[in-house]
Amino acid sequence: MNKKGSVILYSLMIGLTIIVVALALAPAVQESTERARNVTDGDAVGLNCSNDSISNFDKATCVATDLTLFYFVGSLLLIGGVIVGAKIIFS
Repeated sequence: MNKKGSVILYSLMIGLTIIVVALALAPAVQESTERARNVTDGDAVGLNCSNDSISNFDKATCVATDLTLFYFVGSLLLIGGVIVGAKIIFS
């Protein structure tokens, strides 16, 4: 295999590894997000997002915390997809 073929294969493996890591980390990120949004329980300090009488700042924090899963996993999937797509398109 020539040098260009080796680089393409290596890049595809890196891209697929990033995608697999993103999918593997999704449940852990979701669990930590849910723990942060729930009511304070023992050592875990929560935001109590289900309460209607919290301040607007706390509501904004709840929304930002809720978007964490989408942004984290989505960005990792996007990076992996760009690497794989670039090697398929530009090879």
